[in-house]
Amino acid sequence: MSNTVLFVDDETGILNAMKRLFAEDDVEVVLAESAASALEVIRSRQVSVIVSDNLMPNMNGIEFLQRARQIVPDSIRILLTGYADMRSAIDAINKGEVYRFITKPWDNDDIKTTVLEAVNRFNVVTAMRGANEATLLSLAQTIELKDPYTRGHCDRVAKYAVRTAEMLGLSAQDRKHIEYGSWLHDCGKIGVPESILNFNGPITDEQMQLVKNHTEWGAEVARLARLPEMVVDIILYHHEKYDGTGYPRGLRGEEIPYHARIVTIADFYDALASDRPYRKAMSREKAFEILDSERGIYADPTLLDIFTEAIKGV
Repeated sequence: MSNTVLFVDDETGILNAMKRLFAEDDVEVVLAESAASALEVIRSRQVSVIVSDNLMPNMNGIEFLQRARQIVPDSIRILLTGYADMRSAIDAINKGEVYRFITKPWDNDDIKTTVLEAVNRFNVVTAMRGANEATLLSLAQTIELKDPYTRGHCDRVAKYAVRTAEMLGLSAQDRKHIEYGSWLHDCGKIGVPESILNFNGPITDEQMQLVKNHTEWGAEVARLARLPEMVVDIILYHHEKYDGTGYPRGLRGEEIPYHARIVTIADFYDALASDRPYRKAMSREKAFEILDSERGIYADPTLLDIFTEAIKGV
């Protein structure tokens, strides 16, 4: 895991302000007063996040981030600039694949949130890429620590989904991908504040949108980690509903990849049968009753029957 953040700016005062801002966070702050010295840093050590000013002498921030992308393509790049013209934004995104575009004067809370989310994003992608089973499961369990009510959830969802896949006669490779996707289906929640995940009561529409964003965020990092398409699909689509009222795409019926439909049912069942911040766990009988009432609405009717048969006695 790397928590190193490189700030690049030709103004010493700004660099010192960034160092003070992150003094109490679990990150190592490295400072560079020019693009040239920043290039030396990234050639000599791993950096998870690069935050660069744009208007600098000799080499501006967009040019620097473009070169940084070639040297350390996995590092998350953020452009900090005193003006927010559209041309700079487009150039930054197209040439440097910039993760965020922040304008001066910045809001301290906003820039802290952005940078710390970028550190998390880098570490999740790094952990996923080329990881073995033990590492992927450990990553999923680490993410669960953000929400004590979901401890063990990813492993149970995987168990239910794989049992269903076995009854469907799916190949060993498909079953393995379903297992990985089940473990990682909520990996995007690492970008959701714990205060929202653990809030004991209704949340605002804005907070709910942050929660919903976890499917897109998780799928994006899984793609960056070059995980199989089936795994990415499970992460992205596990909150789609059979009747088309789910998110993030509002897919309906068989538009939803079948492997995601399996995990959706497993995820829904375990949510019903587990303690949550807003209610106690339901009995198996009550959970199955609610599942059946969602036939054709939340759940694929055919897969629901197979799922119910598969997990009897589990």
